[in-house]
This record gives sequence, C-alpha cells and structure tokens, in this order.
Amino acid sequence: MRKGGKPDGDNKLFRIGEIARMANVSQRTIDYYTKLGLISPEKRSNSNYRYYSYETLNRLKRIESMKREKFTLEEIKSSLDLINKVSNDEQVNDRLAALQLQMQQLEKEVKELSPLIDQLKPNQAKNLYKLLTPQSAAVIEALLLLLGKGPLL
Repeated sequence: MRKGGKPDGDNKLFRIGEIARMANVSQRTIDYYTKLGLISPEKRSNSNYRYYSYETLNRLKRIESMKREKFTLEEIKSSLDLINKVSNDEQVNDRLAALQLQMQQLEKEVKELSPLIDQLKPNQAKNLYKLLTPQSAAVIEALLLLLGKGPLL
C-alpha cells in the first residue's frame, strides 16, 4: 500500500457496484452524489459504464463522515469544493477536510455552549476557564469572537 490508502498500481478504476460496496453505500447513493456533483466518474466506457477511482472512494468516505457529523449535503459540497481549490494533493485534501470537520464541529459545540456560558456567574466562568487548557480556551475565545460574541471572561 502507498500513502493515502492506495494500493500500488492505483490507476485501477471501479464500476459503480464495486465502489458502492467499498464505500459501504448503495448504488443509488452513488447516483445521487454524482447528480449533485459531490463525486464524478473518472471515465465512461463505450457501453456507458461509469468508472470511479480511489480518489472517489476517499471522497465518499469523507462525505459519509461529514454526514454522520450532521452536515447537510450542501455544506459538504461547499466544503469539499473549497478544499479542492486549495490543492489537488490527496493527502493535503484529506488533512484539510479532517481539520475543517473538527473546526466546524467545535463551532457547533461553541454555539450550543454559548447560552450556557452566558448564564454563568463570574466566579463560575473563571473556574471553568481555569479547567481549560490554554489552547482550548484560545480556540473557544476565537470561535466566540467569530460568532460575534465577546470573550469568555
């Protein structure tokens, strides 16, 4: 196996049924994602069979992971399109997608926590702040500022 989970000779292409089984999704899902522009076949045969690559398999896994995190297909498409504009390197894209997913998840959690934090008494907020690592506190404060809220303390 080479980097990125690709076997040597990774130019192998898969028909829709094969890629669906490998990604643990249905063929209808593959059709739907193709229609939405989330994925696209690498090529078509003379008999109009669609062939997909390992890159498509990795993209399908990213899509399914983001769906489990409750992102809409529109949000997923925007996110993946943005990442693809940054780099064509699969490893870079995988890492960027993972980081973006983590940041979006943190943003959702901060939005959920924000009303609770606002209700804390000053001493409670200070005690909470002391329990956080400096990096965590910095990320939370940055996200609160991005969301238009004031600092934690």
